[in-house]
Amino acid sequence: MSTYGTTRHHHSPAANYSNRDRVTNYHTTLFRRLTWDGTVPLEIRVDPKELPANSDRNLECYFVQAPRVSYLPLLMPEIRRFFMDLVFDETAAKDLKDEEWWFETTEGTLIKWHWPIGLIYDNHTISASLKPSTSRSSANVTPLRLILHLASPPNDKLLLSPSPEACKQAFMGQLKEADFIRWGSTKRMTGLRQQDQDGLWEGIKEHNFDDYWRVASKVTPTTAPTRAQSPAPPSSSASMVNRPPSADPGGPSERDGAYNVRSIPVRLYLPDGPVIQDLVPPMVDDNTPRTLSHYLTDHIPLLFPAAPPAPPPSRTNPHPRPPPVPRLAYVLVQGIVMPLETEMAWLGGCLAGADGWVNVCIGINP
Repeated sequence: MSTYGTTRHHHSPAANYSNRDRVTNYHTTLFRRLTWDGTVPLEIRVDPKELPANSDRNLECYFVQAPRVSYLPLLMPEIRRFFMDLVFDETAAKDLKDEEWWFETTEGTLIKWHWPIGLIYDNHTISASLKPSTSRSSANVTPLRLILHLASPPNDKLLLSPSPEACKQAFMGQLKEADFIRWGSTKRMTGLRQQDQDGLWEGIKEHNFDDYWRVASKVTPTTAPTRAQSPAPPSSSASMVNRPPSADPGGPSERDGAYNVRSIPVRLYLPDGPVIQDLVPPMVDDNTPRTLSHYLTDHIPLLFPAAPPAPPPSRTNPHPRPPPVPRLAYVLVQGIVMPLETEMAWLGGCLAGADGWVNVCIGINP
């Protein structure tokens, strides 16, 4: 994937914004756009035990292709309109209170209001990987089946109310936390005008890529090249060069680069396990980029064991190779199965969530 900017391209310092910089930033914008445009299928069914009297049970299921970067509270008006107009009896529905609605999967897993929809889907995918009958390919095309409950929410586990305003506050808090982890302070976020801070949430709410990244580009690291001695991108990419909105006239500053942040904000999700929040330096001790392989071997070596050394050379095998490492698990980031050589800094610059966090989900291979 390095052809598309998953690794750094080093170059000699230059005064002007070079074509190589432009190609790299084109690829950054491309991956951000692909992530933004990603959707997941949801199937929402009201708990049959909670359906109001005289409801139309032939239309009790609602299907939607939901944006990965969005949140369930932002879908609630559309979901509510469907059930109120087509399913619930008008008289019986008057007693329903939106703030008491909540979701769980058909397996009984409680759905968090403040998790992005794409993360909810990926987390369900890796949990399903524990089932022997589930293959990765089939899980990717199956709608996430959610049960909508109309009363008695477990508020102690949901953490916040289903209102868009509560979700916005949680989202802004995540952005500021990610900002601090990356740069050592929240000055970039708190330095934004209130109008711009609100614009970040409006971009999510309206699903408007340009509105969101017009502001987010001021706080998100670039993946522009910063060092020397690496081949340039292939010339075939030159025809695709397009300056992204985040590029200033002088080109990206080195101090704003993804490889120069203090740490990358990462959350590691294990199937039916705890969420591990981590601060991941972009470089290893020898000043080379830290990869997913480095990170996962350090944190969960039982699933991602280190590669053993190659055996000593012999007459029959003068150039021995290390024995293969068993593939016990796989990595999902934004619904994509990531190669282990992917650099963590690149993930932070291109595939982080809209809240600034890189969500790394671990599934188990059959």
